Amino acid sequence: MRIRPAQPDDLPSLVGRLGQEGYFADRLERQDAGHGVLLTAWRAGVVVGVVYLWLEPAEEPEIRTHLPDTPLVTHLEIHPDYRRRGAGTRLIRAAEELLAHRGYDEVALAVEVGNTDAADLYARLGFREWPHSLVECFAPSDGNGHRVAEICKVLVKSLERVENQRQ
Repeated sequence: MRIRPAQPDDLPSLVGRLGQEGYFADRLERQDAGHGVLLTAWRAGVVVGVVYLWLEPAEEPEIRTHLPDTPLVTHLEIHPDYRRRGAGTRLIRAAEELLAHRGYDEVALAVEVGNTDAADLYARLGFREWPHSLVECFAPSDGNGHRVAEICKVLVKSLERVENQRQ
């Protein structure tokens, strides 16, 4: 599996495999402006998953207050044919390495309270729930331009160990 930042000409492949043209077009624009990184996972020339690293201030006031300047892992998505085969783990680890290399000390993410599969994955990877309240997060558009609110747990991970493992 090859993991790399998305390129503008990846948009047709992303949309063809994962849909969400508006979302991916937006993330590619944000990446081009330096506001984030859209990491893609490829197997045999076919995109199998993505994760977006949000480097802008968080949209959620609670996260901005308690974790200023902390990047967020958002929108981890694996094509159904490749789930539970390690692609999500590889993408998260690649994200951590990229962020550690860029000098970040920690990373955070929000997971919808009912998404136990994702929460279990993040716990296995060393993310821990923060000591503050649940947060109302806005998921990407539902396809009609409406953003859907979700109640989320915020999970945080120190990148110090990730950086030490690289040395």
